[in-house]
Amino acid sequence: MDNNILAQLLFPTVTDTPEALENRYPPRNLPEGAIVTRMAPSPTGFVHLGNLVQGLTAERMAHQSGGVLFLRVEDTDAKREVPGAVEVLLNTLKHYGISFDEGAVIDGDSGLYGPYRQRQRASIYHVYAKKLVENGMAYPCFCTEEELSAMREQQEANKETTGYYGAYALWRDRPLEDIQAQLSENKPWVLRFRSTGNAENQFKFEDLVKGKLTVTENNIDHVLLKSDGIPTYHFAHAVDDHLMRTTHVVRGDEWLPTLPFHLQLFKALDFKLPKYVHIGPLMKMDGTSKRKLSKRKDRELALTFYKAEGFPVEAVYEYIMTLLNSNYEDWRRANPNAPAAEFKFSPKKLNPAGNLFDYAKLTDVSKNEIAKMDADQVYKLLVEWAEDFDPDFASKLKADPAYATSILAIGRGGKKPRKDLSTWKEAKPYMGFFYDDYLEEPVFDEKFSKETVITALTKFLEKFDIADDSGVWFEKVKEITEELGFTSDMKAYKADPSAFPGTVADVSTFIRQAVTGKTNSPDLYTVMQILGFDRTVSRIRTVIEKLH
Repeated sequence: MDNNILAQLLFPTVTDTPEALENRYPPRNLPEGAIVTRMAPSPTGFVHLGNLVQGLTAERMAHQSGGVLFLRVEDTDAKREVPGAVEVLLNTLKHYGISFDEGAVIDGDSGLYGPYRQRQRASIYHVYAKKLVENGMAYPCFCTEEELSAMREQQEANKETTGYYGAYALWRDRPLEDIQAQLSENKPWVLRFRSTGNAENQFKFEDLVKGKLTVTENNIDHVLLKSDGIPTYHFAHAVDDHLMRTTHVVRGDEWLPTLPFHLQLFKALDFKLPKYVHIGPLMKMDGTSKRKLSKRKDRELALTFYKAEGFPVEAVYEYIMTLLNSNYEDWRRANPNAPAAEFKFSPKKLNPAGNLFDYAKLTDVSKNEIAKMDADQVYKLLVEWAEDFDPDFASKLKADPAYATSILAIGRGGKKPRKDLSTWKEAKPYMGFFYDDYLEEPVFDEKFSKETVITALTKFLEKFDIADDSGVWFEKVKEITEELGFTSDMKAYKADPSAFPGTVADVSTFIRQAVTGKTNSPDLYTVMQILGFDRTVSRIRTVIEKLH
């Protein structure tokens, strides 16, 4: 068969050449050792934690080497595309600090190596498809869905590997006349790769995460172009990564089974092979065993979950870095205030088997990150979160920024700052009592009579002076304790609890509940200073009235 004639039959309008495309997308002018990599998600509307893991891996590799990170939208599967998904994707990645040097943006492209949406690059793929046909490395297939289904059923019945290969590759060596006849009837066709592999052969391949792999050759004649002329992921990513001058491909290890085919493609297209970084899955404990995080079962897989819960970006970033490189935690302890970008990230320290997602650890990391922030930063981030997820709370915070900031400043700063918050979602339960609308009615311990509580609160009002310092304030609480027959000597109480009806801790709790509605709160003296004399007294009097 004359492959040049076949190529012209299949691609009569393609006049561009690979050489012209090479000139249009020249090698990048970057320092030696600079890494060019990408994020290449599909616009399905679901942005998950795995995207962030891959994105941070790619971002660190690119930027710490003086290279380039770009965003390519792989939208070749129109059936899975969700309207508005690209905007969701871009906004979510931006929220988590993934900064791209070039690529797709909401209203188009930014960069010299675009288009960065694959469906807009169809004419580029056709140039290389035509070249493969000319070189005898690709051919049209006119098999119907019914024929392919029957083929699969036969292979399964024979317990053979399923796929289009060998005797099952019905159009692999058909004469030009048969192809021309189908084309003259406008029969739909796909373009298939002519594999030269043998499933009996294996070869060695080195992945930057998995190390040395033993790979079985691909013998399947996979589809390169679908019947609508749009490429499959396999063909598109090879062409794009070459023309965009990608040096490292960062992706999940679910792509490992297709690696033999991808290696064949790069060789057939005469492209330099990029280095591959196959990342293991994120897992969680399910009983006593591990399993992959599931889109259907696990809400923590979706990045929208972390935003809604109110995890600061810094906390999610820090936690992901502990997953990616096991030595990050040691580095962070030695450099508590250094920017994360100063850490020397290495893909070789990624766990080849994947990482176990630990929600409790993320919460601890987040608690530490929030504790390091000053009150102004906490206020700003809390308001941003509340505006999206609790507008009423946001309106209260914004009504008096100085008041809200003074609340958030309690216990902040110093060598051992308080760690009250692990997410912004916890802020309202923590500080809501400062706002009268959120004040809960206290429920006192039933072992104390109403009369005891009323007496303690009444005595406190008699002695309360907003001008007292914290030392004088607490001495007055202890005086009330002794007047009630309780004790402020905790050692004596522990030695013989039956000797006292209660302690200074109980009296403090009565007052705390009357003022805050809670048994636990930030420092009670400071709470009263922020509420002021009138509101503090009013709250205690209201509780006394309700107890009568």
